Amino acid sequence: MNGATRVAVITGAAGGIGRACVAAFMESGWDVAGIDRVDRPAGMPGRWYARIDLGVRSTGERLKAFFGEIGGFDALVNNAGVALQKPLAETSDEEWATVLATNAAAPFVAMREAVPFLRGSGAIVNVASVHAVATSAGVAAYAASKGALVALTRAAALELGASGLRVNAVLPGAVDTSMLRGDAAARGGADGEDRLASLAARAPLGRIGRPEEVASAIVFLADGERSSFITGQTLIVDGGVLARLASE
Repeated sequence: MNGATRVAVITGAAGGIGRACVAAFMESGWDVAGIDRVDRPAGMPGRWYARIDLGVRSTGERLKAFFGEIGGFDALVNNAGVALQKPLAETSDEEWATVLATNAAAPFVAMREAVPFLRGSGAIVNVASVHAVATSAGVAAYAASKGALVALTRAAALELGASGLRVNAVLPGAVDTSMLRGDAAARGGADGEDRLASLAARAPLGRIGRPEEVASAIVFLADGERSSFITGQTLIVDGGVLARLASE
């Protein structure tokens, strides 16, 4: 790096995992460029920030302009995402399209536009979900979008490896964010605390995750020294949930 400060671009930077990523990268000596569909939160560190709704089509040019403003960077973290708690038979075309646009199409566009700006040994980390591997009823659009993101991760790793770029995915389980709490409330009552307690009880570690724990895994995969020979892989960060035999 010749002493240059490494830079990470993080989408969904204003959310729970996104803000944890900003803090984790900064604590590791990186600078950060954040992207989200809301204004920059007060006090958020990092040199750059752009308000871009990645769920809207034709964001490629805006991303390209923002990447050009940064100049060059070392990691892209595709973290922005939306959830939809609704049975498949009740999901509208518009709802399906919105979830797939944000969770699968937007990372594709961001990756495509980022490639010319990623430095030689750069990395892309896609934030998928355990729902890409094993899911539950009522989240068909979300599960499909995260499954697509994992497949995209593998394909991109094959295509971009020759240029020295690594592409991996992190698959979080239940993590204490506003998205999870909103989903829990929708499923489990006014505040969803019973639902959160149920999720915690089913995890071998006996709790749900913290955003900081997912952020640590993301920084590891972004670091070209610590994970230099890892690409095309999925790192599951779920407290052991997927290790349990479903028929127990």
